[in-house]
Amino acid sequence: MPRKNIAAGNWKMNKNYEEGLVLARNLLVKSSASDALMILATPFIHLKEVGEIIKGQPHLRLAAQNCHPEKSGAYTGEISLDMLKSVGVTHVILGHSERREYFHESNELLAQKVNAVLENGLTPIFCCGERLDIREAGTHVSYVADQIKESLFHLSAEDFGKIIIAYEPIWAIGTGVTASPEQAQAMHREIRQMIAGKYNATVADNCSILYGGSVKPGNAVELFGQPDVDGGLVGGASLKAEDFCAIYDAFGKSES
Repeated sequence: MPRKNIAAGNWKMNKNYEEGLVLARNLLVKSSASDALMILATPFIHLKEVGEIIKGQPHLRLAAQNCHPEKSGAYTGEISLDMLKSVGVTHVILGHSERREYFHESNELLAQKVNAVLENGLTPIFCCGERLDIREAGTHVSYVADQIKESLFHLSAEDFGKIIIAYEPIWAIGTGVTASPEQAQAMHREIRQMIAGKYNATVADNCSILYGGSVKPGNAVELFGQPDVDGGLVGGASLKAEDFCAIYDAFGKSES
């Protein structure tokens, strides 16, 4: 399947119940359907109602920010994929740097989560990225390669083709510092070459690779205009309908 342009909004732990529904309704009104996808990764409390709000809209999808790999059981505070599917979730963010850092999620655990998401017919949005010290040491390519190899490269080519990758340099998340378009493109190209080396050029060319890290309306057009950048995983700017829709609309401008 040819890769798609995607603007995915990660609300993280923001918006109470009513605020989240207002944001979703505003996004529905302000966004215009296009070939690009808009994915809303809301807190768990919003999923069911936001799923109803965006239901039937061809350009909108619903995502969870995490999942547990087991089908059910005594896992207090966790959520299963069956639960997520029951409220209309189609995508699941896995391996975000905040999950890796604060909750000590390993590449091995993420491989289990990837398997579970795919087994349930949902789409993983797999996050990878390096800290500033790793970037400064010049080992960022090998660091990200290990994240991808250890969590994804056990998959068949067919299953890998269902993955969305989000490259997020940790030093640019929530800091206001954005990787330059050239830095983003260079890393996205490296990731695509890794995939081609493991599988083949067709699998690599068809993989959507998103950039995450202080994406804003002011830099989205230039970022999305890079040949290997297929969109963004957006944090803070996804919490304002005007800003997120401007980012979503950047696809048309970057192609013109």
